[in-house]
Amino acid sequence: MNPYEIKEPTVISFSGGRTSAFMLFKVIEAGGGKLPEEAIVCFANTGKEDEATLRFVQACSNNWNVEIHWVEFRDVDPAFERVTFETPSRNGEPFEALIKKRNYLPNPVTRFCTAELKIRTIHKYLKSLGWDHNENMDWVGMRADEQRRAAKISDKSRIPLVTAGVTKETIGEFWRNQSFDLELPNMNGVTMHGNCDLCFLKGGAQVLSLIAEKPERAIWWAKMESTSLASKPSGALFRSDRPSYASMMKFAAEQRDMFDPNEESISCFCGD
Repeated sequence: MNPYEIKEPTVISFSGGRTSAFMLFKVIEAGGGKLPEEAIVCFANTGKEDEATLRFVQACSNNWNVEIHWVEFRDVDPAFERVTFETPSRNGEPFEALIKKRNYLPNPVTRFCTAELKIRTIHKYLKSLGWDHNENMDWVGMRADEQRRAAKISDKSRIPLVTAGVTKETIGEFWRNQSFDLELPNMNGVTMHGNCDLCFLKGGAQVLSLIAEKPERAIWWAKMESTSLASKPSGALFRSDRPSYASMMKFAAEQRDMFDPNEESISCFCGD
């Protein structure tokens, strides 16, 4: 049985990275060159994705002739808005609106950003289309070499790349042979610049290096922490076990090390 073959209503949760794009390609391939009628592809934009990610999502749509539904969180009913490549938020507006609505910052323990900006936004959008949607319908781009993430999903049909034995080497080889690619560095199978640019779940050394490369990346994150929203027990920080983003900007400017370079990032639904 082809693990990419779709025969029932299915949501392709497209993170905007190489792995989920590879999964989408394989679904289209299994469908004889087109997306099955039972499937829909959704990309939930937080406003903090790199511009290269947005270009990549659109490139997948154009090159593979597939409709990708771009949606964003809104803090008023119906709690989402359909956008396009030309009209998405590019300065963190959905994320900021969610923080103001909750009146505190997300953190590694309470990761409401993923649930609200991604999962629930897609869910509410699909309900508006008449879908009887639940998470068991969601296919996620997760590889066979991500066993800790895969172990959390009981229905393995939702993670076809795991069933197919796809690894980061498989993904890398695939994109080296395509006419287009995500214009972000692939560092040993990891796209450090991917998803929310300075996500607090990324390793500290990784965040610091991204700030050193482009200091303006930290401005939005420092601004959110400067609003002094209560986030017990970490105060007004995204993480209580790290310096503030403003401090990391200062350290990066001084070219000083702050973190263990071997610290791993924390995985979440946002994907690759």
